[in-house]
Amino acid sequence: MSVAVCILVLAAAAPAMAHREMRAGYGSGPGNVEDIAEKGDLDLTAEQREKINTLREAHLKDIEPLQDRLYAGSRELRGLWLAKTPERESILVLQKEVQALRNQLMERITTYLLDVRQILTPEQQAKIRSHGPGRMMLRMGGPGMRGGHERGPGARDPVLPQAGVRR
Repeated sequence: MSVAVCILVLAAAAPAMAHREMRAGYGSGPGNVEDIAEKGDLDLTAEQREKINTLREAHLKDIEPLQDRLYAGSRELRGLWLAKTPERESILVLQKEVQALRNQLMERITTYLLDVRQILTPEQQAKIRSHGPGRMMLRMGGPGMRGGHERGPGARDPVLPQAGVRR
């Protein structure tokens, strides 16, 4: 009996935790990429900074409706999981829809990051690479899976991107 209760609790908590990670701000989920225009170590020119900021604003405007649909789908999915008797087929269908939204968001973020990279000089790109893997990659959550700042399973590099942060 206790094993069944644990499984049910974990199943119900998964969508809830996914929703928590998708809120705006540090550690937010899908859509968050770093604002490299604010990084002093790249020595961006005023023109580069302006181009990157223009791209970033367009990117944020572009992904906002997608994020809203993703948040709504995640909330609905959480509700389905928390039902006294979860409806298997409804959960599976909605999970596919939510995953499709995540995939669309990832494609838009990848396009944005590639566009930003084209603005940088080879030297600036080398600086980004020297910071290690993921400097301009997608952030899918906070510093750790449990929301803490420890390094452990699910921990993320704190210099990873944050472009989907809403204002």
